[in-house]
Amino acid sequence: MLYFRGCVARLKVKEIVDATEIILKTAGIDFKYLSEEECCGSILLRTGFKEDAQNLMKKNMEKFENEKILVSCGGCYRSLKKDYKQILGVELSVIHTSQLFQELLAQDKIHLENSSKKITYHDPCHLGRHMGEYEAPRKLIQKLGDLVEMEHHHEHSRCCGSGGGVKAGYSDLSKRIASQKVKDIENTGADFVSTSCPFCKFNLKIRGLEVWDLSELILMSLEGNLNESE
Repeated sequence: MLYFRGCVARLKVKEIVDATEIILKTAGIDFKYLSEEECCGSILLRTGFKEDAQNLMKKNMEKFENEKILVSCGGCYRSLKKDYKQILGVELSVIHTSQLFQELLAQDKIHLENSSKKITYHDPCHLGRHMGEYEAPRKLIQKLGDLVEMEHHHEHSRCCGSGGGVKAGYSDLSKRIASQKVKDIENTGADFVSTSCPFCKFNLKIRGLEVWDLSELILMSLEGNLNESE
């Protein structure tokens, strides 16, 4: 399995990569990295640089051929699974970490501690609305604690304000969107907020919110300290 970490997890929220590595090793999954990992091309596509994105995607295809690809990022998942097929005509074997972790749980390769914590979940736009994956993360959270939904969830979930180039190109708009999302999260009264995209974690984190990637919560559970965590 090729673990494609993605730009944000690899460079800005490395704790996601660290947690994912430990989970994979615990489950006995053999994996590797690209020696020179580049962007998947998602941001270039979303911001209108289609030709540059296509050139980058073609370059990446030399490394992706015949690989089963694991991604932590919703944007990477959408790009590799959908955009590469639409633009290059190639169908890559891609799985998101939430989907793989759910498979490992079903196969009894990881064992999760059910805690007394209330956990709310933020749906990343690319993973949810774009690709229709809502349930794998929730099934995992229900094994970790008590899932508490926000007022707006699933396909009605509010964006965090980070993806699609919004944070880079329209910072004031991104801040306003993120501020509203923070209020939605705080209104749940949850002990933890979890998500499954590095972009979402990073943007909510810099707004002063403590947010955990799903991989981090799973690691806490595997290490037996989820109940003790604040």
